[in-house]
Order: sequence, then structure tokens, then C-alpha cells
Amino acid sequence: MSSKLDQLRDMSVVVADTGDMDAIEAWRPVDCTTNPTLVLKAAQLPRYHDLVAATRREIEMASGDADVVVAQAAHQLSVNIGKEIAKLVPGRISTEVDARLSFNVRGTIDEGRALIASYAARGIPKERILIKIAATWEGISAARILQSEGIDVNMTLVFSLAQAIACAEAGAFLISPFVGRILDFYRQSEGRDFTIDEHPGVRSVRQIHAYFVEHGFPTQVMAASFRSAAEIEALAGCDRLTIAPALIERLAQDTGPLVRQLKRDATSSAPISLRVSEQSFRWALNEDAMATAKLAEGIRVFASDLQALYRYLTPVGWGKQMLSA
Repeated sequence: MSSKLDQLRDMSVVVADTGDMDAIEAWRPVDCTTNPTLVLKAAQLPRYHDLVAATRREIEMASGDADVVVAQAAHQLSVNIGKEIAKLVPGRISTEVDARLSFNVRGTIDEGRALIASYAARGIPKERILIKIAATWEGISAARILQSEGIDVNMTLVFSLAQAIACAEAGAFLISPFVGRILDFYRQSEGRDFTIDEHPGVRSVRQIHAYFVEHGFPTQVMAASFRSAAEIEALAGCDRLTIAPALIERLAQDTGPLVRQLKRDATSSAPISLRVSEQSFRWALNEDAMATAKLAEGIRVFASDLQALYRYLTPVGWGKQMLSA
């Protein structure tokens, strides 16, 4: 029998959740997702030594406000890493906007456009790129504008049905519900573990997927943040699954049968159609302690890792300022 990874590829688009070129070469995913955490890890790999060294030289030679110079250099490094990844995957590369813009509609739109322009300058068309934006109300509002301009977005840090519906109503190309981080919250708050059938992260993705199918939303569901292969198997058939290399390898080594769990042409018992306004969105998020906590935490972590990337790129003794979160 073929491996579970090969079986999964017949059901879902497999996406690599990494910036590690060696892992991408080994597993040949269709798409690849990155974020500040993954770019920071990638920048420290020997394979990217020349890119990082060139970025540091650009910083040393630049003039002007130190904060702006380093931020622009990090932007270019992320795009340069994305360009290298694009050579290995046939599909999309997700690149994230600065998490500190999560509550800034105009800033998010401007950075999304700038990322597309930077990729275009390197010969990579916008059809190959997904702009990753946190699923705050402001992020969703920015996504609506970007999508209207033909710039596809990946709405990240999705923890609730209200977020998912608002993203779909805005025309988002793709959303990323975070399976493992949902589980983390309930493990800590309830002090127990969960079977796969009662797994709150798996159940959340299944509910979102069912809602999109039932109500005809074309927005793709890409489950993310997996803690185990069992979680992935429980969501086999989800539109896309973004998986870390270690779990991809585990699936590749398992030759057991894999059962499809989700289908786009299936009927479902999804909730009745819900319209999400800004008021209802903010209230639903307020009433969901898990989604509120995990969205805020995710934004903080991405912002912190972006700051760490800035520090990593800054030549020793250069400049008098460092960007502050």
C-alpha cells in the first residue's frame, strides 16, 4: 500500500509549513507557507548564508532612520527566501505582513501591495503569492480591498467560526484555522487530554469546512498548526493542509490506510447562514475566550519573532536604534 502521505495527496493539497529548502526539496509540496517565525529559522540555515550576508551589507551601506532601514531589509530578505522557495514548488508561497499592522487597515493594504511589487520585481507574478494577514476585523477589511485588486490572501490565526465566515464574506482566497493551538488552550484550561473525535481543533476545522460547503463559499480551508499525525488524518480531504517537515516524514513512513474525512461535494448539518457585521464579529470574538486569547497571542509571537529577525540581521555596532514592538 502507498504511504499515508501519498494517499493524503490524493485528497488534499499538501503544503509545507517551513522555509527550509532542503525539506522542501525532499518532500516536494504543492505550496509553501512562511511566517516571521519560519523566516527567522530559515535565515539561520547555512543554505541562506549568502542572502543574509548580502542583507547585512545592504543595511551597513544604507542611510536614514535605522528602524526603517532594517525593516525594509527584512522585507526584502523574506521575499528573497520566497523567491528561492518558488523555484521548488509549483504552487503558491505565503508571505506574511508585519503582525504589528494587524489593527491597521491602510498599513496592511500598503504592505500587501509592496510584497506583491517586490515579488514582481523578481519575476514572480501575483498568482504565485498569498499575502498572509491576521484575521482581525481590520485584517479582514484590508483583505477585502486586496482581493478586489486581484491580490489573493491567506487569512491566518483563525480560531473561530465567526472569523472564518467574515473572511469568506470578504472574498478571502484561503483561511488557516490553527488546529494545535486550539488544543493547547483547552488542554491547559481543562487540565485534560482529548480523543481525536472530541479534539476541539479538529472539530473547529470540520465545522468551518462544513459551513463553507453548505453555503457555497469558494474560500479554501487550509488547516494548520498540527501537533500530531492523528490530527492530520482526522482532517484528510480538507482543501489544504499545511504540515511541518517532521510530520510529513511521519506520514511518508506510514503505509496504513487513510480514510477521507472531508469532502467538498458532501452535504452537511452546518449552521444556518450567518451574516457577520463588525459588531457581531467583535461580540462573537469577545464571547470566545479561546479565540480571543489565541489570536492575541499569535499576533504577539509573530511580532516578537519579527523583532528577533531584525536583531539577527543588524550588523554588530550598526545604528543607534532598534525597532520596538
